[in-house]
Amino acid sequence: MIRFIIKRLLYGILVLWGVITVVFFLFNILPGDPAQMLMGQRSDVSSIEAIKKDLGLDKPLTVQYLNFLNDISFVSFHNTTDKNSFWYLNPEKYGHAATLFQLGSTAVVFKEPYLRKSYQSKRDVTSIIGEAFPKTLVLATASIVIAMLIGVFLGVFAALYKDSWLDRVLLIFSSLGMSVPSFFAAIIIAWLFAFVLADYTGLEMFGSLYSVDDYTGEVYLNLKNLILPAVTLGIRPLAIVVSLTRSSLLDVLSQDYIRTAYAKGLSKRKVIMKHALKNALNPVLTAITGWFASLMAGAVFVEYVFDWKGIGVVIVDALDQYDLPVIMGSVLFISVILIVVNILVDLLYTVLDPRVRLS
Repeated sequence: MIRFIIKRLLYGILVLWGVITVVFFLFNILPGDPAQMLMGQRSDVSSIEAIKKDLGLDKPLTVQYLNFLNDISFVSFHNTTDKNSFWYLNPEKYGHAATLFQLGSTAVVFKEPYLRKSYQSKRDVTSIIGEAFPKTLVLATASIVIAMLIGVFLGVFAALYKDSWLDRVLLIFSSLGMSVPSFFAAIIIAWLFAFVLADYTGLEMFGSLYSVDDYTGEVYLNLKNLILPAVTLGIRPLAIVVSLTRSSLLDVLSQDYIRTAYAKGLSKRKVIMKHALKNALNPVLTAITGWFASLMAGAVFVEYVFDWKGIGVVIVDALDQYDLPVIMGSVLFISVILIVVNILVDLLYTVLDPRVRLS
């Protein structure tokens, strides 16, 4: 297992390097001058040149790329003597860094990845992502839980009552759920339950997950504000889970070992729950993992409609403002999540299906 994890981590590092390279060169060859955008219309040449030097934008693109890799790497090379060097080990940027070894004025250090500062707000990208990510995490997790619990339940019923009216209704629901755009579903659900039926549901279209008591200052959860965005975001994965659970369970139920279990006198409930469903969940788990990773990236339209300021909104705002450090930092962060989730799912396969071996 350790060998498998190491192999997957090495693959993950290669994937991250590819993502970083594509994103960096893509956004740096597009028209637009970040220094000009920072200074505004009344900027002068000397001010723009000073900002470019501070950001390292006055250097060739390949050098900028190496600088960026050096900043985001855990192990990096820095100059320890020349404070005017862009490679200088600045404590304000890198925080606490442990020197592994030093050759002259160049030190190899171990540090936290530095995602740089936002061009617009001047805040650390790490803090921007740190504020937005928990909101997206809560929303994505709630959506996936809803999709898994309800989807598997309905998928099992559709498989057990194949070709019945219930099966046909669930297949229609599954098709509609996969085809309805998320922004359209968000608008309809928000309008219906937060406006038309607001007096009956008590739900709000715009609401924060956390509220602060004006008198005591205590922070408490507003879980009801999570219902509408979570249900909206969970519609498409729910539809996919229903369809996959149905088809996978029907395939498993036709296997020889299932017939053997029935021949041994096991009850239908025990055969379904202990033998068939456990093996049928592998493709469902694969699909839901991909959806979870994409939801963690931020369901932009759902977050905007419900004013849920997660990481998806952060990325869109950064794209609108040409805020390259925020864009690249967010994409890197999402890529790390995707890789970690995929490794965890591969490990979970061995629990669900003993026939699966890690290699």
